Amino acid sequence: KAFRFGVPKNPEFLGCQESPALFAATIENLKAIGGEPVEVDFAPFLEAARLLYEGPWVAERYSVAGALIEQQPDAVLPVIKAVLGKAPGTTAVQLFEAQYRLQQLKAICDRIMTEVDCVLTPAYPRPVTLAELHAEPVKRNSDLGYYTNFMNMLDYAAVAVPAGVMDNGLPWGVTMFGRVFTDQYLLSLADALQRRTDLALVGSNAITTPALQNPARNDRTRVVVCGAHLDGLPLNWQLRQRGGRLLEATTSSAAYKLYALAGGPLLRPGMVRVAEGGAAIAVEVWDIPSSELGSFLTGIPAPLGLGKVELEDGRWETGFICDAYGLDGAEDITHFGGWKAWLASRD
Repeated sequence: KAFRFGVPKNPEFLGCQESPALFAATIENLKAIGGEPVEVDFAPFLEAARLLYEGPWVAERYSVAGALIEQQPDAVLPVIKAVLGKAPGTTAVQLFEAQYRLQQLKAICDRIMTEVDCVLTPAYPRPVTLAELHAEPVKRNSDLGYYTNFMNMLDYAAVAVPAGVMDNGLPWGVTMFGRVFTDQYLLSLADALQRRTDLALVGSNAITTPALQNPARNDRTRVVVCGAHLDGLPLNWQLRQRGGRLLEATTSSAAYKLYALAGGPLLRPGMVRVAEGGAAIAVEVWDIPSSELGSFLTGIPAPLGLGKVELEDGRWETGFICDAYGLDGAEDITHFGGWKAWLASRD
């Protein structure tokens, strides 16, 4: 249904040449899905944001880190010491004055929010390079938080949404925020906006921008298992211990043979792709944090390893494969259709 969304009267882009046009395009996209833009005075939001680091709230941080700063100053980054350095001089009077001012600002901002369903801003005014961040860490962090530092202070809900791509290939986005507990509503608007822009998602093969090719899939990797790592079997703990999650039980394409490898005492299967005479093999698809994949791989004994496995729907995923030399003395159990079925037959 139709909705009203606020936009800052004079949005700040800190000299970025591309952000104004990208922001204007996002406003048009929201209008196309039923939104009506309404200019709002952004000054009280920005004043609340400044209280986060310029006000006495740094004393709250100092209450946690102060002892470390005083006892081991070299263990704390200079920029952190610089930000928290004024905390010991903060008085109770200043704290109460700032709290009262924040209450006043929240009342003003809440009145503005009653006129709209949400407010749209850039995610940040402009990107910041690592060199800029190193040279002026406090200022540049403040720049990056220009449109976000007030959120927690004012107890608002917010969602960041991809909304475009800059000429250098870096992603560009917006923030939509609203009153407390409007999370689900904001997510529904974010979903509608993302469908409208039809941007390729991270991990999608549709991304062609060089800077975004071959990205991580939300920092998790899918792994296809066919034997002792299946749910409920002896080595499944190796997946679960690494934060693994069972995504689905499915089958491979009909191009594989399954063998019970020789040796033991732990029984192990070998799944081998063949040109003919293959069958669909029961498998499970798990995912684990990408950072855990290396340790998982190094724990796999020969002749097994990780490669690419074709699933019944045509997907190719990382999964267990077996080198041909490992089939010496192995038993062909393909006709059972899966490792668990073969184990059950032995019982």
